[in-house]
Amino acid sequence: MLVAFSYIGYDRDQLFLLPPSMREWLAEGHLALFVIDLVSLIDTAAFHEAHPNDGAGRPAYDPDLMVALLLYAYSIGMRSSRAIERSCVSDVAFRVICANLTPDHATIARFRASNEEAIKGIFFEVLRLCGAAGMASLGRIAIDGTKMGSDASLRAKRSGEWIRSEIERILAEAGAADKEEASSPRGFFAEDLPEDLRSRGRRLERLRAALGELEGLEAVEVEAEAKRSEVAKRASTEAEVGRMLPGRKPKDPDARLARAEADVVAATKRVEAQPGRAQQAIRLAEAKSRLAEARLAADAAGEKNQVVVVNVTDPQSRIMKTRDAWVQGYNVQAAVNDQQIAIAYGVSTDHNDVGQLAPMIEAVNDAAAKAGIEGKVGLLLADARYWSEENATRPGPDRLIATTKDCKQRKAAREMGQTGWVPRHPTRDRWRRWSTALGPKKAPRLTRLALSASSCSSPTSKRTAEHSASCAEASKPPTPKRASSSASTTS
Repeated sequence: MLVAFSYIGYDRDQLFLLPPSMREWLAEGHLALFVIDLVSLIDTAAFHEAHPNDGAGRPAYDPDLMVALLLYAYSIGMRSSRAIERSCVSDVAFRVICANLTPDHATIARFRASNEEAIKGIFFEVLRLCGAAGMASLGRIAIDGTKMGSDASLRAKRSGEWIRSEIERILAEAGAADKEEASSPRGFFAEDLPEDLRSRGRRLERLRAALGELEGLEAVEVEAEAKRSEVAKRASTEAEVGRMLPGRKPKDPDARLARAEADVVAATKRVEAQPGRAQQAIRLAEAKSRLAEARLAADAAGEKNQVVVVNVTDPQSRIMKTRDAWVQGYNVQAAVNDQQIAIAYGVSTDHNDVGQLAPMIEAVNDAAAKAGIEGKVGLLLADARYWSEENATRPGPDRLIATTKDCKQRKAAREMGQTGWVPRHPTRDRWRRWSTALGPKKAPRLTRLALSASSCSSPTSKRTAEHSASCAEASKPPTPKRASSSASTTS
């Protein structure tokens, strides 16, 4: 092995002879440089209107710098303002964006909170640039969603009674503090406040927001209960004359129980009217079976706590089910084209994706109009979570929606015995994997079939007619020999 006479030299105390260019700290195609150039092309006038720079006070950071900082941080998955502040000191890309300035986390958080609408407008500015570059085509749009957790714990759910009592307690403590301040000769200081009022800050405001959200949920529940009662009353009226309500059975346990009871009454009326028909007796037995199942489901649901609760940390968030666990958060939707450009997005508190297809189609059209993108959506793609008869038949662009999840399709194929499909030109590797999966009993026969199929039906341009005929002859089953007449006479 050849070695040099010394190591590569370095000196951390070496001074620069010429002023360095910060852009040279990063590679030419680095994302941070792309974000800097992007911000220089979009319109940021909405951010500058909030900082006219026409009065006394401490100078503010340039909004273009702050916008580039947030865009880069969010694009690499960094959301925390404190983490962004630390990166402005230790990360080279952040230092290039900030030109070696170090805005603290409070400045970053205030800039984001005070410019939320302007930050949303950047999305359409960038989309307009993509449209000018020919990257925002609407020929084929794919829609998908994901559940994103918020900064709220699943354990922070409270009922309306608890929230109201907490508000009354804080107001009572505030009133007591005011009386003590008025009667105290030495004045009143921050450390004299109760612990809740001194450390929680906007606790009362958050509780009032949570109470407002809870009252809205309770109003929705009352409206749904009135609708269920109306449907149950109509089902009971129809059952008196021996008719069942058409349509899908309700999912609510109490509504399903009411419908099942009405169906039993209607089936009983039909049996009494037509006592000799066996079909009516079968329908009555089925209705009674559904009634028993509905009673069990209603009893199980009655044992659970039916009190409406809301998260006091983030009242607008909801409990969402993910593949791994439950999270307190939102259902975030995105519509992407062939060039992987996000055309539109949406945030919902509904955990089901079925109701998000129509709003996302409208969001795509609105975003295209705001960004000046011409044309209409040619084909819409969505997975099985968006499938419903209404989504499949509603007016709008052509769409391809999966009707069943892939795992369910594979399970159905296994149950139907259709997983052993043989390709036209199989290879030895495929058959080796399949024979291992099928087991030792089916493997020998399967391998023989594969070898005969591959040797006789493999396409080749130089195969002669004689070879084709010989393969066809070899693939025919052997013809059984017929016994001669003499042999049969002898036997």
